[in-house]
Amino acid sequence: MVKETAYYDTLGVNPNATHEELKKAYRKLALKYHPDKNPNEGEKFKQISQAYEVLLDPKKRELYDMGGEQALKGGSSNSGNGFSSPMDIFDLFFNGGTRMHRERRGKNAVHQLSVGLEEMYNGSTRKLALQKNVLCAKCEGRGGRKGAVERCVPCRGTGMYLQIQQIGLGMVQQIQSVCPECHGHGERINPRHRCRYCNGRKIVREKKILEVHISKGMKDGQKITFYGEGDQDPDLEPGHIIIVLDQKEHPVFHRREDDLVMKMEIELVEALCGFQRSIKTLDNRTILITSHQGEVIKEGDVKCILNEGMPLYRDPFEKGRLIIQFSVKFPLAGFLPAHKLPQLEALLPRRERYVQSDDTEVVVLTELDPAHGRYHSHYAGQVYMEDDDADYHQPRGMPCQTS
Repeated sequence: MVKETAYYDTLGVNPNATHEELKKAYRKLALKYHPDKNPNEGEKFKQISQAYEVLLDPKKRELYDMGGEQALKGGSSNSGNGFSSPMDIFDLFFNGGTRMHRERRGKNAVHQLSVGLEEMYNGSTRKLALQKNVLCAKCEGRGGRKGAVERCVPCRGTGMYLQIQQIGLGMVQQIQSVCPECHGHGERINPRHRCRYCNGRKIVREKKILEVHISKGMKDGQKITFYGEGDQDPDLEPGHIIIVLDQKEHPVFHRREDDLVMKMEIELVEALCGFQRSIKTLDNRTILITSHQGEVIKEGDVKCILNEGMPLYRDPFEKGRLIIQFSVKFPLAGFLPAHKLPQLEALLPRRERYVQSDDTEVVVLTELDPAHGRYHSHYAGQVYMEDDDADYHQPRGMPCQTS
């Protein structure tokens, strides 16, 4: 007989429920009332977790059966967990710093998905095939037939094995390690009764197809989370699968937040006299860019077209700008016969005339050869200096010595 049944009632099990029945009841209730899925049921989930924490521990369950919750409070100093009551554990849980949450949820799985800029502009749905652990359907995650799972005797279901070693006269040392019999699970299965499909592991590997919905305006590095789709484990709540978008380079457009940036090279005549150019957008429309006559486009000029950039995430009817960086292509040398140059000059703005004085030295521009360094000399860069008394040379970079 048990003194109180409140914890059993919270989990919806009988006072004589087995270890496996407690786990199964907790998993079912945790999936329903977890704050991630049901934010308004935080207090309910707190009560469920408290009851499960007590009843899963054989020592705490024995104390509770004998004296109820009051006995737990009185015997908490022997539990070794450092808390004055079970509620302290869950107060810590909801303040954001607890190890209980980490132990009860599996690890998240992160996968990278390479997507094109067109998909982020138009939105798309991609199918992603993954391998994940799922509870064995043949044994319902028990690892064997019903009743085959029994509590590990050496560790008394705790999964940990405590050894005491004498390290000196009157001195002993306690060493806690994973139980070698159950490998930390707290239970074991008779080999004759193990599930043949999962070989007692309780989980099997299965292929999972996820449909990843890429919304318009999503960005490089943005995460898409599939809650509770991670690897399943009989003792843990499944973690999440997190998809991280990796944007591929586009041959024309470069993204800058919600703007699209592209480069456009135009001829000199277009820069001076106006032009029309067509652009293929990311949603396969054709837009015609027109510059007005008399509007001069200079090298490095930057212009923009409003509402032709990327759609805004969750507000796709609003768009950023299309930014165009211009470069002007000048004609090659000799494009115009020399006798026609005066005619061209007459059409262009007047240039400044320089009046040459008697002491002006005239030099000629030549092509720069990038393969050569700063100095062009077959004397390997040495600097020659002249003196009234002697001619000498000294390597460049060495200081002059004087006596």
